[in-house]
Amino acid sequence: MCWRLLFQELQVKLQVRKTSLQSQLEQVWRCLVEEPVGIIGLYGMGGVGKTTLLTRINNKFLESQNNFDCVIWVVVSKDLRVEKIQEDIGKKIGLSDDSWKSKSVEEKAVDILRRLREKRFVLLLDDLWERVDLTEVGVPLPGPQNTTSKVVFTTRSINVCGSMESHRKFKVACLSEEDAWELFREKVGQETLESDHEIVELAQTVAKECDGLPLALITIGRAMAYRKKAEQWRRAIEILRRSASEFADLGEKVYSLLKFSYDSLQNDTVRSCFLYCCLYPEDYGILKWDLIDCWIGEEFLGESDRFGAENRGYDILDTLVRACLLEEVEDDKVKMHDVIRDMALWITCEIEKEKRNFLVCAGAGLKEAPDVKGWENVRRLSLMQNQIKTLSEVPTCPHLHTLFLASNMELEMIADGFFQFMPSLKVLKMSRCGQFEGFQLPIGMSELGSSLELLDISYTTITELPEELKLLVNLKCLNLSWTSRLNKIPRQLISNSSRLGVLRMFATGYGYFHEAPEDSVLFGGGEVLIQELLGLKYLEVLELTLGSYHALQILLSSNKLKSCIRSLFLQLTGDT
Repeated sequence: MCWRLLFQELQVKLQVRKTSLQSQLEQVWRCLVEEPVGIIGLYGMGGVGKTTLLTRINNKFLESQNNFDCVIWVVVSKDLRVEKIQEDIGKKIGLSDDSWKSKSVEEKAVDILRRLREKRFVLLLDDLWERVDLTEVGVPLPGPQNTTSKVVFTTRSINVCGSMESHRKFKVACLSEEDAWELFREKVGQETLESDHEIVELAQTVAKECDGLPLALITIGRAMAYRKKAEQWRRAIEILRRSASEFADLGEKVYSLLKFSYDSLQNDTVRSCFLYCCLYPEDYGILKWDLIDCWIGEEFLGESDRFGAENRGYDILDTLVRACLLEEVEDDKVKMHDVIRDMALWITCEIEKEKRNFLVCAGAGLKEAPDVKGWENVRRLSLMQNQIKTLSEVPTCPHLHTLFLASNMELEMIADGFFQFMPSLKVLKMSRCGQFEGFQLPIGMSELGSSLELLDISYTTITELPEELKLLVNLKCLNLSWTSRLNKIPRQLISNSSRLGVLRMFATGYGYFHEAPEDSVLFGGGEVLIQELLGLKYLEVLELTLGSYHALQILLSSNKLKSCIRSLFLQLTGDT
């Protein structure tokens, strides 16, 4: 039932008319249930509706009687990881406990093969960019002589259909002119179309400029939904034609069409917030509050108080979701459709290439960092979710505002002095870095003292914070959540950060309170920490871990601190 609701929700969000892909759905369905075909490839350009078609195939299996035991959905994406595919399959066939997750890829493959050999299954793989070795995953290979199970995948490249040895392939084409107009008209709304006698004809012209691409029709249709003057529509046609004519490549033409929705955003602040989202990897669920923390750190939101800035951040997220530039994937997360993200990267790399604002290598499978000589003029740099082991060179980045190093789990060493030539750095994210014992921050962090506003080292194995962090006097947001081994936070480090508005320490040091030395604010279960927090006059958001009843009593005696608490982790010892 959960999967059915998930896919129904996805279907609603993608907003593609049922009749548009109905004939293709019936064609693929017949192939699946009536023909001796094991592997089927669905290919086509980004945003054309491949995922929508695969979603409908999934729903049809769930809603109709068939001879299959299980239907498995896996999103693969550019950053192909066999472990992730195995985990998703494992959840559907009863292999998901902690002991199984700790097994090697080879061991998991044996277990998956053993389970799937006993079943008639359908495996739906969404968004392939390269060949998936099904044998390595543990999936029994369907073939002309073994079609009791099926594999269906989507891809933008017909070459992937070849490398996957698909027995049949179907091209998912753009909508016909008639279907495209119906979809566009639905998004614009009848009220707008009838508001001026010229608009219907102009709207048909705009729809034609979209070349039948569903994502473009939806995005631009939404952008035009409240444009009730003919002149606004003529201007839209002019912009679309001028931009599209500048780029001969079809991919760029798609991005220029999608860029119209970006250009239609109400101001530069909203546009900056949107482009910031492309720093995250493809198909990444971005926590809303985490993204807003970064926007505040970059000073995009311009509010004097945290509450006002946070509210404005959520308003901007709502604006971007309604404009189909972001999708809500859970109550607390958003993500970029991969075509929209590609368009955002195109804007940052092509439209603003002279400014060199962005360098994005997130989820690129890098084993080592790109040459630091290319960082000099960059303002926002993302190396997030790679397999980088060392950052041994010291870069010179006078203009850098944001640096994402998060989720480089194999990171063993950051050179001392790495941050010393980043005088403008405001946002530094290092969560989930270095998942090994002994991870530590490099010497020279104090050089960020006058600029750094957000520091995130959550979910790391760090055991102590260096004394020099006391010099980060401009820090407004510090995230230490789930640093369970952290037992030494030097005294006065927190209180010296007098501008601190957000402190996240949920599950910080919870397993190591008893090892906290006397010069740590965690000594005694956090009593010293509470005393330092009482002096932070700008504090508005507090997530906290305490290890003694006395510390809890001090906390509860402060109305100021109680009003800031968002979450509290208690591991209490001592007298009640």
